[in-house]
Amino acid sequence: MKAADLGLLTGVSTPTVHPGGARAVVSVTHPSLEADATVGQLWTVPLTGHAAPKRLTRGFRDTAPRFSPDGRLIAFLRAAPKAAPQLYVVDAAGGEPVQVTDRKLGVSEFAWSPDGRTLVFVSRVPEQGRYGTVDGLEANAEPPRHIRTLKYQANGLGYIVDRRAHLFSVPVPDVWGEPVAEAAPEADGSTASTPLVEEPEQLTTGEWDDGSVAFSPDGATIAFVSARHDSRDDDLRSSVFLLAADGSGEPRDVTSEHGSFSVSELAYGLNGVLYFTAQDVGESGRDFVGRNAALYAIDQAGDAPRRLTDPETVDLTESAIVAYQDDSVLVTDRSRGALVLTAVTASGDVRRLTDATTVVGGVGVAGDVVVASVADAETAGDVAIVADGRLRKLTDFSAGLRAAGVLPIRELTVTARDGYPVHGWVVAPEGDGPHPVLLNIHGGPFAAYTGSVFDEAQVYAAAGYAVVMCNPRGSAGYGQEHGRVIRQAMGTVDFTDVLDFLDGAIAENPAVDASRVGIMGGSYGGYLTAWTIGHEHRFAAAIVERGFLDPEGFVGTSDIGSFFGDEYVGTDADLIRSQSPQAVVGEVRTPTLVLHSANDLRCPLGQAERYYAALKRNGVDAELLIFPGEDHELSRAGRPRHRQQRFDAILDWWARHLPSEQNGR
Repeated sequence: MKAADLGLLTGVSTPTVHPGGARAVVSVTHPSLEADATVGQLWTVPLTGHAAPKRLTRGFRDTAPRFSPDGRLIAFLRAAPKAAPQLYVVDAAGGEPVQVTDRKLGVSEFAWSPDGRTLVFVSRVPEQGRYGTVDGLEANAEPPRHIRTLKYQANGLGYIVDRRAHLFSVPVPDVWGEPVAEAAPEADGSTASTPLVEEPEQLTTGEWDDGSVAFSPDGATIAFVSARHDSRDDDLRSSVFLLAADGSGEPRDVTSEHGSFSVSELAYGLNGVLYFTAQDVGESGRDFVGRNAALYAIDQAGDAPRRLTDPETVDLTESAIVAYQDDSVLVTDRSRGALVLTAVTASGDVRRLTDATTVVGGVGVAGDVVVASVADAETAGDVAIVADGRLRKLTDFSAGLRAAGVLPIRELTVTARDGYPVHGWVVAPEGDGPHPVLLNIHGGPFAAYTGSVFDEAQVYAAAGYAVVMCNPRGSAGYGQEHGRVIRQAMGTVDFTDVLDFLDGAIAENPAVDASRVGIMGGSYGGYLTAWTIGHEHRFAAAIVERGFLDPEGFVGTSDIGSFFGDEYVGTDADLIRSQSPQAVVGEVRTPTLVLHSANDLRCPLGQAERYYAALKRNGVDAELLIFPGEDHELSRAGRPRHRQQRFDAILDWWARHLPSEQNGR
């Protein structure tokens, strides 16, 4: 795979399965270099017979499909170029989609009522006078913002205190009826017909965000997640709330009295049990480092939640919850670089349904039919049916990617210097070498590399580099102790783990050149790259991307600055400096490219600028590359042309400082 092949990286949404079990519908998206945006449509995938998948819609970006309970309609989100996504419905057999919402800031999620007559959705409510609510008033002309909280921005969004997310209800339009239109004046005084969108009913209000909405099976209650407690600005707690589906009465908190939860997802089971996933963030409400999300159940209104899974051995941090059989739900367990489809009963019995290598991204169910979106070593995204503990792929959306060239990924475990097993992967170029080596370090730190197709590794390996990727201590998927060991001890065993894994990968592969090694990483990977080159001088060059580089400067500038540094590096000044890359920048001698995005609110641009300035003032061969308009997600979800330009800049850096046979010679 080359940088120009980005458009072949196909993503597949969570499937929705027709109640009859004959077909599934997914959103299939990909970055388009021509449109300079992510584009995609809905596809229908037959589950029986030999018919091929086919495109169902033709929007610019159609996502998040969901069948109505009777299977006659599909609701989905549609975004036009440079516009926020809106809610649409379409006849499940095909036809012209009907627009349901016209929200100034779009719709982020939705749920069908069990009777199929109503859709409840989540949308941000702009403060009057901002975000285009006044025609002709540009953002720079808006009045000043009066900030009274610590948490007032979010990466990829910006300010949040003046556009809170709330719940709305709207009747489902009649897609088979006569089109309804109203006359809209044109600039020349004439009129044109435009679809009439019904005004939704707002169900929740307040100075907080509401989300993760679900209907009870009887349709009488809506469950959602929110943080409404008085100390929400100082902790990470959130709760499950229940609201009458007709909007009457006040939402009722049903979890905060029973534990210190940070709730992420919720869903009702077929048996009426309310399930949710949550981290236990401790007495302080901030103890999030290395905490796995567990599954909880509330059997009936008024009952205390019961924990069903052990957070030490099962990690549901990246999991949705899908009602399965009468007494169980489906979740995905983050384990050793995989997301394993797992059934959990209301009594807490746990059963794995897929292997320990595949990444299951989403699941749809109809009766006993289970359909999943999957990624593995050969696909970036496809649809598979789950049966008898096996996955049978029904699509081949990555065929073009494989034709362009996907190199195999090899799993490896190395024994660290203290005897600890360090797990990861290696992607090597074709040929006998010797190949230069790139040590890649992932973000998080409570995240993990997987064994599925990864564009970064594929591009670098195609350019002639052996790519080494490990999940050091501090990573996710290996138990809470593994993740928590670097709490207020960053740059200790995680630092030695990546070096030991690198040495182990080199030792077992005679086709690599141990004398020609580079290091790179983003976010926490940027942190550990910067920390490593401040202590280890074996690398030909380094790339520090979107890094957490100056913990002291993180507070008050990052969207997570109110808690992240406190928990990961502590609050004592000496302790912070003992873990700070900025504190050891004077020891760096490695040529370093500092790569950052101008609108990054997670690791703000100032982190990169201060680090880069120190490198230059110390005489280090250093360069700074800033991408305008991008945020912390540049490498994963940035503008496709910027993503390609990023790859080009990275390969140019390595061509100059660590050339390979294919790159720079």
